[in-house]
Amino acid sequence: MKELNIEIAVKIYDYEELDAADRELMDAAREATNRSYAPYSHFSVGAAARLANGIVVTGTNQENAAYPSGLCAERTTLFYQAVTTLAIAARNEHDEFLESPIPPCGACRQVMLETEKRFKQPMRVLLYGKKGIYELKNVGELLPLSFDASAMK
Repeated sequence: MKELNIEIAVKIYDYEELDAADRELMDAAREATNRSYAPYSHFSVGAAARLANGIVVTGTNQENAAYPSGLCAERTTLFYQAVTTLAIAARNEHDEFLESPIPPCGACRQVMLETEKRFKQPMRVLLYGKKGIYELKNVGELLPLSFDASAMK
């Protein structure tokens, strides 16, 4: 028997330690949570992406009574063009930002991976939490042993 150990390095920043561009992106993700439509879960998620041309776009989770017809914030944000950095923030039912960062769901991780591979450039990921902001240098760090088109050849 063999054993495979997979390690990732996650940098954790206080908000003040982020550079101006990352603070702008994180602020946009936090603000986007206000446009979330989450009448069932009361869990509002916002995402902000810096595109390759420098423009920042945002998206939010959109729920639907016919689960799983809604869509996550990450996916409503990613379908623009090449994304260099994606920031994600969430609020709970008490309208409070979470203490610890939340990771994207499995479906969003797969879409993020496909987006990264489609545009052939790494996508940095920032996950907001009041106790610290996680930085991952690419989507592969969120999805080790990932499934992509190369697996079907």
